[in-house]
Amino acid sequence: MSDSSILPPVRLRPEAELARDALSAPVLSRAARLARWAGPATRVDAGGGLVEEQLPEAAAELGLTGDDAAAHASEAWRVAVDTGLVEVVDEEEGTVAAGPELAVLTGGSPQDVLGVWLAALETLLGDASVPDLDGLVDAIAEGEGSGELDLDALDWDVEAEAEFLDGVLGNLYLLTAGDEDPAGTPVPLPALAASVIVPGDMAEPTNDVLEQVSDAMMRLDDQFRVLEPVGLVEYQPVDETLMADADEEPAAPEDDTDVSRYGMVRLTPLGLYGLRARLLEAGFQAPTVGDLADKGADALLDGTAGFPPVAAHAETLHWLAQREPLTSARELLAAARGADEGAPLRRLQCQQALSLVGASAEPALREVLDDPELGGLARVWLAEQGAADVPPPSEAMIFWLTIDTVAAQLAAEGNSEELRSLVEGLAQQHSGFFDAVWRVDHPATADVLEAMGRLHPDKKIAKEARKAAFKARSQQGG
Repeated sequence: MSDSSILPPVRLRPEAELARDALSAPVLSRAARLARWAGPATRVDAGGGLVEEQLPEAAAELGLTGDDAAAHASEAWRVAVDTGLVEVVDEEEGTVAAGPELAVLTGGSPQDVLGVWLAALETLLGDASVPDLDGLVDAIAEGEGSGELDLDALDWDVEAEAEFLDGVLGNLYLLTAGDEDPAGTPVPLPALAASVIVPGDMAEPTNDVLEQVSDAMMRLDDQFRVLEPVGLVEYQPVDETLMADADEEPAAPEDDTDVSRYGMVRLTPLGLYGLRARLLEAGFQAPTVGDLADKGADALLDGTAGFPPVAAHAETLHWLAQREPLTSARELLAAARGADEGAPLRRLQCQQALSLVGASAEPALREVLDDPELGGLARVWLAEQGAADVPPPSEAMIFWLTIDTVAAQLAAEGNSEELRSLVEGLAQQHSGFFDAVWRVDHPATADVLEAMGRLHPDKKIAKEARKAAFKARSQQGG
């Protein structure tokens, strides 16, 4: 993704709900408990971490047991320090006190609470980008005698690892934004790993690429285990019985029925909020559903042109909810006019928006029946509504609407299979189609005919389309 990209809008939960989720996230909850537990006798090392002899007491305070108890307590303490729940008051003595953000968790606004949670998220994202402890020990062993950590032996690049994780989370954000289920659908880990590894133009992944996907899956398995306790994701880990060899790389899924055993991840509503905040900070345009509700119809039609269908539908419903049906229909029709390059797609968006308005918009549609740009659209809408006394379109209007529709589909989808089917159907339904259509006075006529020549599988018909495109160019003087 480029930071100039406009991402599809997401549906965020109310901040009060998200703040409650943040407070109940295990990592932040533990950090707050340790901040309240800390006192005059609490000591930290030069880096602000709890001294080792106090980790068992901190773990007990959190009710943690087992081999990982001290590590989880240490993590919670670091989060408490990084988020300002605890502050070091004397570095030489290693003493601490409650930080200014601790009171925010009980007395601050939802937005303030979410600010603390975002700081905790950054700490965990940093943790997820570091190598595993076993690898770190090996690297230290390689560096013994030199007094330096041998990062080459570790084969670890923190910036590359962070970039990899950001790319994966960005794809997860896009999948969640375009999902019909507001809660988000769990994504198989192999598919998510492949989305950042397999080139888009690669029809069949090579063995080398599949090995990279397998390696990425294992990295993500570790990273999502780290990120789940902060509330970013819900994660079902890779089934350990699937490990195929001594290197602990999972075999490729044999079929769709067992894909969940290879790991499933879902971005939580809190996670969606957090990733959007990070995207905004990175310079992306990351809208939320409803951002266009108080703007004009032109902004709605242009803004939703690049949205996934689910997002465009939701945004349009928000926009319509703020207006009286007849007024909104008139505004949409006025905004759909134009001969510029984006006009056909605006009219397609307008037609889809009008389908949500209802029968009360009928007077607005009848007002434009004689409009050369909107008359065909109006007739289609009225017919779909079952309206009476709809005047039949002229042949010229039918051809104009055809060109406009194909131009809109080209702008929206490019050379899609759906458009290919539409092109084949048009050539079949109208005898002498290309003899007549090149004369249509539409700015996109030549471009549409050239596209039809590219898309039609019948070489003879494709040649007719290209000839018609040449005539249209000559007529336009271009």
